[in-house]
Amino acid sequence: MKQPLSKLAVPILGLPRLAKRFVVLSVDLGLCILTVWLAYYLRLGEFVSLSGNALWAVGASIGIALPIFIVSGLYRAIFRYSGWPALLAVARAIGIYGLLYASIFTAIGVAGVPRTVGIIQPILLLLFVGASRALARIWLGDQYQSILKRATRPKVLIYGAGSTGRQLVAAMANSHEMQVVGFLDDDDRLHGHVLNGQPIYNPADLANLVTSLTISDVFLAMPSLNRKRRNEILTQIRTAHVAVRTLPSMTDLAQGKVSISDLRELDIDDLLGREPVMPNHILLAMNVRSKVVMVTGAGGSIGSEICRQILAVGPSKLLLIEQSEFALYAIHQELEEKRTGRETVLVPLLASVQDSDRMREIISTWHPDTIYHAAAYKHVPLVEHNPAEGIKNNVLGTLRTAQAAAENGVSDFVLISTDKAVRPTNIMGASKRLAEMVLQAIAATNPGTKFSMVRFGNVLGSSGSVVPKFRQQIRDGGPITLTHPDITRYFMTIPEASQLVIQAGAMAKGGDVFVLDMGQSVKIMDLARRMIELSGLTVKDEQNPDGDIEIEISGLRPGEKLYEELLIGDNPKPTSHARIMKAHEEFILWADLENKLNALQMALNVNDVGVIRLMMQQLISGYTPNDEIVDWVYLEQEAEVRALGLTA
Repeated sequence: MKQPLSKLAVPILGLPRLAKRFVVLSVDLGLCILTVWLAYYLRLGEFVSLSGNALWAVGASIGIALPIFIVSGLYRAIFRYSGWPALLAVARAIGIYGLLYASIFTAIGVAGVPRTVGIIQPILLLLFVGASRALARIWLGDQYQSILKRATRPKVLIYGAGSTGRQLVAAMANSHEMQVVGFLDDDDRLHGHVLNGQPIYNPADLANLVTSLTISDVFLAMPSLNRKRRNEILTQIRTAHVAVRTLPSMTDLAQGKVSISDLRELDIDDLLGREPVMPNHILLAMNVRSKVVMVTGAGGSIGSEICRQILAVGPSKLLLIEQSEFALYAIHQELEEKRTGRETVLVPLLASVQDSDRMREIISTWHPDTIYHAAAYKHVPLVEHNPAEGIKNNVLGTLRTAQAAAENGVSDFVLISTDKAVRPTNIMGASKRLAEMVLQAIAATNPGTKFSMVRFGNVLGSSGSVVPKFRQQIRDGGPITLTHPDITRYFMTIPEASQLVIQAGAMAKGGDVFVLDMGQSVKIMDLARRMIELSGLTVKDEQNPDGDIEIEISGLRPGEKLYEELLIGDNPKPTSHARIMKAHEEFILWADLENKLNALQMALNVNDVGVIRLMMQQLISGYTPNDEIVDWVYLEQEAEVRALGLTA
């Protein structure tokens, strides 16, 4: 019943104002007749035909009521907004009407018309007219608000008129959040046609459609499209200044029904603009399947993704090593939920990789076959401000974990390294290069364990990545903060990097330095502009002072480089995997390195930052710090010394 009434309300609300007044006047006329008839029934106890003298009562009711209603302004009111003031106006008008009507038929009297009709009929008319106004408010008012809401919903276009696009339109048919107004499709044979009630437009006309149809979003409904074509479409859409949302791949959709909840912000892969290489499942499984695997830093961005990839392959046990209680709890709970069977045993262990006794205890208890060492401090400015702690964790933590692995006959040990280890300008990069050198030296004296390291650039979406930071700044209305207009970085998604780490480790012979092919470096300024434009906004700059989001240059942070490199030399060797190269890097033999590490540890223990930096420069070829010392403790102590000197 409610649905037909709602449908009936739409054409009524669409009538011109004069026509609406005529409808209401006709309703009131009908109520005058109805109430006279009911008044006769209430007086006589039976229904009578309105003929003879009864017509005088009807004619008088119409002749008196309608002019009074018109003069009282009842037909100027918008009934869908009527409230108590409108009902009081009705009561006043019918009060005047009742006095006149009762004067004629009750006080004076008309032959053949019962005197009580002059009293009963105005009372009934008051009730019926008042009820009609209240009903109009409830029925038309709610419906009008609903129409207004539908009219103000953001209008969207679906890019792709295939089965996925049709499913998406069907799923959005009753959406209160947005309204589909058409399809975009590359097939020119479809342009101008109508599909499921929606017109199909040429994507080349998108800029004009955005203006004429007030489009706010474009939804990409082409989950099977290859990355190259997807990037071409995104480039085309960027110029139209609309927000873009997309559906996941067909694999993620699992070929089920498409729903609105499947829509999401642009995938990080779309921003990367590069086709990921499918993993080699033989290499993925070689050091993992049915084995005891240990991951240090299991709660971090890379460590947690490595755990996910390992769990999918199916180890017998997965040891999760993490010093942060919350991070360990979070990854353990997530993996427990992902576990489809009970064949993999998950063991969450609180531990610091710097604690050699704890690492020996863990490794000697479970005897892991493979260790992925992801535990590290890797935020460049933070490590620059806390250099001793960064080196202790990244270098000594690696040393102690590797020594425990060698002592307990671990088959494979893989260090997750970074491109910042190449000709480093910061403590973080230098510490990771020294960690590599430690593994290279240990590998030369411990052939029983295959030590290897995998070096790659930034991962998109990690805790320190610019992408989530930029995305939040865009949501907040800007500005986007960028350290330098010319800064570039290599990028890879976390899942792809983690899969390649596992595959590289499977190819290790001992002492290998693997380098992941990161593709072309990305200019961060271009990435920021791309993210702004694909959010449906414009960049605010000198050329466009009325833009939405400004890009603010804050200056390079301590230890930050403009460009990153993946190789110290230029002699990479190919491997059996298209995205993994092998580098030949010089290192110091363990006999010499051990003494130097002991001396470095002594400097670390007393936090002698000047000596630490000097020793790191002597150990690591190419390490050239590009800033003054910014260690917080050192700076505070220097300030105290200066203050004492001034007061002395």
